[in-house]
Amino acid sequence: MFLINLVVFIVACLVLVKSSSVLVKALAKIASFLNINEFAIGFILVAVATSLPETFVGILSAINGTPQLSVGNVIGANVLDLTLIIGIAVLLSKKINIESKIIKEDMIYMLIIIFMPVFLIVDHLIWNKFGLFPNMVHGLSRIDGIILLTVFVFYIYKLIKQESKFSKIMESVPKRELGKHMLLFIFSLFFMIGSAQFVVGSAEKLSIDLNLSQLLVGLFLISFGTTMPEIVFTSKAVLANHESMAIGDLIGSIITNSTLVLGITAVIMPITINSLLYVTSTMFMLFSAFIFFTFAESDNGITFNEGISLIMLYIMFIVVELYIKFNFA
Repeated sequence: MFLINLVVFIVACLVLVKSSSVLVKALAKIASFLNINEFAIGFILVAVATSLPETFVGILSAINGTPQLSVGNVIGANVLDLTLIIGIAVLLSKKINIESKIIKEDMIYMLIIIFMPVFLIVDHLIWNKFGLFPNMVHGLSRIDGIILLTVFVFYIYKLIKQESKFSKIMESVPKRELGKHMLLFIFSLFFMIGSAQFVVGSAEKLSIDLNLSQLLVGLFLISFGTTMPEIVFTSKAVLANHESMAIGDLIGSIITNSTLVLGITAVIMPITINSLLYVTSTMFMLFSAFIFFTFAESDNGITFNEGISLIMLYIMFIVVELYIKFNFA
């Protein structure tokens, strides 16, 4: 059964990623037909679109009563974005210089926003100390989910305010092609929902087969599958000498994961946290964000050696989490 579940999981991840890619292209064509400008397509759409797999996994895991899969997926995906994926991008480009003021502003927002879910998860300790809200969820409640969704809306609003800097209108799409792109959108959405269901279902079975917690399966297995769009987009962007675009996409993806994905999941089903693995993986995520921010803000940009360091950091993340799982958890 293990091999069958593994094959189903891998195939479902591939279908999920491919269908999300088709959906993004269809949305871009529809947006072009509606004369939506380059900014909306190139920044908002791409930033959200690369997190569509995480979003659908979050929704389906919450509906299935296993939101821990989504939490692990978000933390694992964020750590991957901040270490391995950026590290690979640096190795491909030899060095990444971040000169865009918009990207640097977004890095600050990312550093603040990535702390928000962590604070919302532990805030019950503060309220309990003062005898308030004794029945508050030890994790992310529905109210916390609404707060995260509000932060996401604010982030999108901030991006929209920058629209004047990206005023170019995309090439118009002929009306006769609109129907084709609408059908592609509908079919890809259908396949995304179906494949996300298989990803969640097979991941649950794999957690039983491997005797691993759902959080750990989300941290490593699901996160690898759902970050494929970021890996592909980032690699193509740096090879085309668009390093800032690659970093901007990763930052947007991290912010979307930390707000939209966790927010939707918590609103559907509150997330209870009571695991040492959660504490250590979260601390690793915050540490990775700080290291990335330090490298990116330096005058030298992110150098080749720093890229290798980020990759080694992800390897250390795997070793530490597995060591804790088999010795303390």
